[in-house]
Amino acid sequence: MESNLEEQVIDVLEKIRPYLQRDGGDVEFVRMEENGRVIVRVFGACVGCSAIDSTIKLGVEALLIDEVPGVTEVIVEED
Repeated sequence: MESNLEEQVIDVLEKIRPYLQRDGGDVEFVRMEENGRVIVRVFGACVGCSAIDSTIKLGVEALLIDEVPGVTEVIVEED
């Protein structure tokens, strides 16, 4: 069962996904750690994209930190 914070993270990611999908990519919630780190997985054009680090830090992470209390960082899980 997902916590309220995890539900909030997923809701924010759902807002972001269409923008990534428009460029052939996607993002998926993996888990939220107790220290506030959100772990995500990227797909499609996002994999290996030179802009993914800035997309995550300036886009996804900034929005999550702003909208979900307790989020401290977003990390992309490597397969």
